[in-house]
Amino acid sequence: MRVTIAGCSFYLQAPEVVALMKDVKAEPVTGESVRIGRRTYPIKQVGAMITKQDRRDFSAADVIRAMQRLGFTCNPAPAPAAPEPAPAPEAGLGGGPSMMLDSDAEVWPLSAPEQQL
Repeated sequence: MRVTIAGCSFYLQAPEVVALMKDVKAEPVTGESVRIGRRTYPIKQVGAMITKQDRRDFSAADVIRAMQRLGFTCNPAPAPAAPEPAPAPEAGLGGGPSMMLDSDAEVWPLSAPEQQL
């Protein structure tokens, strides 16, 4: 089947892609991915292998379109992890307002700044 990636035409068949990726170790998936055999590969890794081009030369959308036409299952990028909430300050640690005011301490009144003539 003829597919176009980065403006270049490639004649690919699904068994050829499987054979090409068979001995390739899958990189960690951080974005879009494609399932080939029992492994899940980053879409840009597969695109670089089948086109022999640099990953910056083609878009992930081009490769996803081509892989879907060949019958492979493509997955969207995983959702970003929610940031962990900041821990609440504990009493007695961190110098919160309760640490600054001591019931036995003497309180000095704030004086107004002196006026300059």
